[in-house]
Amino acid sequence: MPPNHASSDPLSHSDWSFYLPVYAAAPRSPRSLAAPPRRLRQEGKMAAAAAAAAVLAADEAERARGRRAALSFATIAVVLGLPLWWRTTETYRAALPYGDIAGLGRLPFQLSVPVSVVFAPGSLPRDLLRPLPFRDVQEMEIPVNVRTSVTSCYEMLYRSTTAQEEAALDAATAREADAALHPLQGTSLGSLTMYVVPETSPLLPQGINAYVGKHRSALVRAVGTLPALRSRLRQLTQVMSFTASSITAALSDRVPDGQPGPDARRSLKSSLGYEITFSLLNPDPKSHDVHWAIEDAVSRYVQPILDRLSLVANFSVDSQILYYAVLGVTPRYDKESSSFLLSAHSLPHVINPVEARLGSSAASLYPVLNFLLYVPERSHSPLYIQDKDGAPVSTNAFHSPRWGGIVVYNVEAPASPQASLPLHVDVDMARVMEVFLAQLRLLFGLSREELPPEFLLESPGNEGLADWELDRLLWAHTVENIATVSTTLTSLAQLLDKIGNIVIKDDVASEVYRAVASAQSAMDKLAAGHLHPAFQASKEAATSSERAFFDPSLLHLLYFPDDQKFAIYVPLFLPMAVPILLSLAKIIRETRQKKKEPTKMD
Repeated sequence: MPPNHASSDPLSHSDWSFYLPVYAAAPRSPRSLAAPPRRLRQEGKMAAAAAAAAVLAADEAERARGRRAALSFATIAVVLGLPLWWRTTETYRAALPYGDIAGLGRLPFQLSVPVSVVFAPGSLPRDLLRPLPFRDVQEMEIPVNVRTSVTSCYEMLYRSTTAQEEAALDAATAREADAALHPLQGTSLGSLTMYVVPETSPLLPQGINAYVGKHRSALVRAVGTLPALRSRLRQLTQVMSFTASSITAALSDRVPDGQPGPDARRSLKSSLGYEITFSLLNPDPKSHDVHWAIEDAVSRYVQPILDRLSLVANFSVDSQILYYAVLGVTPRYDKESSSFLLSAHSLPHVINPVEARLGSSAASLYPVLNFLLYVPERSHSPLYIQDKDGAPVSTNAFHSPRWGGIVVYNVEAPASPQASLPLHVDVDMARVMEVFLAQLRLLFGLSREELPPEFLLESPGNEGLADWELDRLLWAHTVENIATVSTTLTSLAQLLDKIGNIVIKDDVASEVYRAVASAQSAMDKLAAGHLHPAFQASKEAATSSERAFFDPSLLHLLYFPDDQKFAIYVPLFLPMAVPILLSLAKIIRETRQKKKEPTKMD
């Protein structure tokens, strides 16, 4: 019987399901039981490595973010912060014409004076070969210093008289002829007219070769030759316009020490205005009851000359009475004359004690001219002033350059010793004001030059000032104004160059430009012989330069040195800059370390 494979084969299909569970549940060997823990450790190591890598990646990302933040802050601080801080804190300085300012001190002065030489019939020189009219120019150098050159240019026009001028020259006296010729002349300031009359003309007194009137004309006696006539005319034109001494005095700030004469600093400096103060000093009101009609005297004697000088500057006049005001110097008693004397060397000591009582110059913007009338106390009467030679001064007065003058007014002793006190005193204002006017002329440099005895100068009369004297003052003040503008602007330029953080506003710069342009215009007009426009331009230049120099924004006390700036900005910026700087230093250090590490190769 064939074997039954289904029943006899243990691995038959019928028994497969029985052995499969047995096989699946068969016990594991010891090697197979040890495998899962090792795998777990490997997986743990892998997880730890992955976690460490994630932490390192996070740290690297954080460091990269920190580097980017530090670089961003540094970039913002450098690119935006510093320019913004620099722009908002920089000092605004408008441009100034430094080259033109420096050039003002080197510009040459050329003073042109138009002169008309009018020949009356019978007065032509014998050697005059050229037919009339013709022109001639005479120049003369006035030495001042190495940098400043002054040239006087006299533009002479030679012509014959007109019919009206011949009729005016037929007057009986030179004064009448001068008055008749005045309406026939031009009104241009600075121009002169010289009338040459025959040698036998009765207009000029015997021994007088030239007559200078109150206006801008002169009468000159004819001479035989043209060179002699030109020499006489040159001397006259210098007297009626300007001389080397007057121009040197106007440029006294540029003249080296020792060169100016004793009168170079006597006249007042040019100014836009002046204040005149008349003071009555009564040191002994118990003995003297002094009355002075100062208002009437000012209007009668002083105002006419101030009206003429109004073209030069503005004037204000006031008066005051000071009681118990003494001179501060004890006079010396002279037994021979039974009077008290003030010597010349003691006069300078009089000014300071008196000026302390005046108090007028303390709050004044302009120069103050003081004219004092001093009535000595009864115990020091009469009081007289002596000159350097010990002789009594005829006016019993003295003046101090650029300050003013003092007149000592003695009161006559009462006839009876039992006269009641105080004595009533009425001041003779005509005598006093005559001295004050003479002192005023000296203060403005209007003292008349020493002339040859054959030259005759007409008195200015009640007006106190001749036309040609006004021109002479304008010549000097115009030159002085230009020199003052140059000095002021040069000082301002040096100040602004020394203090670099000082603000220069646009209005200050415009004033400087206006001053330079006006000064240059004044010099051009002087060279063209236009005195009045030149003076007005120089006056505008002086005004603009003073405004620029004394502008409140240019006060150096408003500014401080650069080291004080560091003391202010370091505490402000250092706490903010330290973290940024440290971060940048760390970034640089880490970058250098990375460059030094070797590159790993797989």
